[in-house]
Amino acid sequence: MKSAFVSYLHYLGIILSFGALTYERIVLKIDLNKKEVINMVIADLVYGIAGLAILITGILRVKYFGQGGEFYIDNPIFWFKVSLFLIIGLLSLYPTTTYILWAIPLSKNELPVISENLVKRFKLIINTELFCFTLIPFLATLMARGVGLN
Repeated sequence: MKSAFVSYLHYLGIILSFGALTYERIVLKIDLNKKEVINMVIADLVYGIAGLAILITGILRVKYFGQGGEFYIDNPIFWFKVSLFLIIGLLSLYPTTTYILWAIPLSKNELPVISENLVKRFKLIINTELFCFTLIPFLATLMARGVGLN
């Protein structure tokens, strides 16, 4: 039962991460209103919590509930998958930091200044993150079939 629950939380984290990123990508524009700005910050918070859930449950699955550590550690596809996850995490630092800084004007009942260049950068970052997220389940599918093992 523990294994099923950890797997469920892992998959739920992936779904929530993808959903939060998709929301950010759809809503992102130059002239966000106050509600949209707050919703973007909340979506990014959900994204961060879900990413942390993916990380923790992923470690638990490798160590205790998966195929055994050797199955993962010896598989280059696993390391490619982990690398994609790290790339996604690093890419998310810039938007997350920006969203946190949006709290300053919001606390003064003002809207943050959102330039066209910022929107373009965020769209590129979020599109890249979404693309990487679509590859991770494919890599997991390959791993489950033993691809990458000697």
